[in-house]
Amino acid sequence: MTPEYKADFYTWAKHNAQLLRSGQADQADWENIAEELDSMGNSERRSLKSHLRNLLMHLLKWQHQPQRRGKSWRQTISNSRMEVADILKDSPGLKPQFAELITEAYSEARRVAGQETGVSVSSFPALCPYSITEIMELEFWPS
Repeated sequence: MTPEYKADFYTWAKHNAQLLRSGQADQADWENIAEELDSMGNSERRSLKSHLRNLLMHLLKWQHQPQRRGKSWRQTISNSRMEVADILKDSPGLKPQFAELITEAYSEARRVAGQETGVSVSSFPALCPYSITEIMELEFWPS
């Protein structure tokens, strides 16, 4: 009996993995396998965008609220840079989308930074003020 994709994902995944390993690819549920692979790729992209949003938000806060700078913000910026670098290392196919993701993430980061700081969103530049190099540079701290 073949486990159904929607009824028991875990058993379905294990079953299809076993089919592929045993050379029985003709019996695999290729349509749903393809869907899962697409979903995994989209998940990596969302994760990269999320880490970029967090990084950009904290860079804005760092720049626009120097009196509030502390170890926590510094650590968050450093950790976000490492997460972004790790994702790009593991999924280099995302590199061509990096500039686009920065643009998307920045508009969200700008809004959240405004909410968290109480600073008017219009106080932050409309376009990301940091270059890709600055965003990823471990020693870059906007002033």
